Amino acid sequence: MDEKGRCGLCRRGARGFDSAYSFGFYEGPLRELIHLFKYGGVQTLATPLGRFLAQALPRDEQFDVIVPMPLHWRKRWRRGFNQSTLLAREISRRIQVPVRRAVRRVRFTSAQAGLTNAKRRENVSGAFRARGRSPLKGMRVLLVDDVMTTGATAASCARALRMAGAGRVVLLTLARVDRRLSFDLQFIDTNSSGSLEHAKS
Repeated sequence: MDEKGRCGLCRRGARGFDSAYSFGFYEGPLRELIHLFKYGGVQTLATPLGRFLAQALPRDEQFDVIVPMPLHWRKRWRRGFNQSTLLAREISRRIQVPVRRAVRRVRFTSAQAGLTNAKRRENVSGAFRARGRSPLKGMRVLLVDDVMTTGATAASCARALRMAGAGRVVLLTLARVDRRLSFDLQFIDTNSSGSLEHAKS
């Protein structure tokens, strides 16, 4: 935290979501599983990876709807599926909350890898748009993705959800990139389930 009580994500502009939970760091066996799932096309991994997501989600969190991080249609066409949608369905089955494709990716963005934090935010700015008119008014939304690096993409998507009327947006990912060598990550706490949590001040 800085002198204003802001965590590292907030200082870097990831202010769209209220809190974020991850099962682990994007390294070792977890990274290998995500690569097999996402790039190797092993869609059956959605089930065990969904169990990991469920372990990362605190039991006292309540939601009205689950929203998968959308892919641009070009990327989805090349990959053949949206890994976040498969993960969202697994979580939906476990916590009995419906999945809704409430937001879409309206702009194709270049890869985030290698970009500075400012460039990452610029790259995904305005990339998402809500579907329909205020479909999420007052709802508690669980936004599901596979990996969080700086939070820029999730923040941009969360802002679109806010514009659609969402009252609360929580991010849930399988893994987050360990950037402790580059940033002050004192905001990371380990909760009783072994997940990594960031709660916005």
